[in-house]
Amino acid sequence: MITTELVFVRHGEARCNVDGLVGGPRTCTGLTNHGYAQVERAALRLAAEHRDKPFDALYTGPRIRLRQTAEILSQALRLPISTDDRLDGPVHGAADGQPWTEVKTTADGGPHAHPDKPWAAGSDTWNGYLKRASRFLRELIDQHEGERVLFAAHGETVIVAHTLLLGIPLGSPSGFTVSHGSITRWQHHLNRLGQRRWMLDHHNDTKHLAALGQEAAS
Repeated sequence: MITTELVFVRHGEARCNVDGLVGGPRTCTGLTNHGYAQVERAALRLAAEHRDKPFDALYTGPRIRLRQTAEILSQALRLPISTDDRLDGPVHGAADGQPWTEVKTTADGGPHAHPDKPWAAGSDTWNGYLKRASRFLRELIDQHEGERVLFAAHGETVIVAHTLLLGIPLGSPSGFTVSHGSITRWQHHLNRLGQRRWMLDHHNDTKHLAALGQEAAS
């Protein structure tokens, strides 16, 4: 039996993604037209299942591309949006608005490369972000036990869920691809023996984006 279910929709393609810029709060200007189309396809897919098995809550962070993604989901599913600053992704500090190629060159790699070191002045460390975000996600899971919860999320939030629920050690060199507009689904199972475990039902599912010319994955 499935009890709690967590469904993550990564925001659609944003202007900062196309421009290759670190899209912090000063730089993010929202979704591209293609990004809107990606999220609309995800919303149509989720609205169909919502009619039979409704979601109980919709969460997002404050950054523009997240809020625009959540608004599309909210309208399609007729769910109110709960916005929380703790879902806003890593703090980029002085890297906000800078080209990712320059940031990574200066830091000798991306945020994951040296997980206990900031990648720019005033930024998080990758492990510090994972610890902080994992604590909040655990709070939400406890708060919504037995419910279906939908997230309009950063790709980093999906990685936080995997790190927490798979028990991946901090600083692990492994990673996950999280495509724009993709759907990732975690389910908490309770079997007939009273045993519970989290199961990753789908990761980076993009079948709904095939009509947009994107390669489908699940």
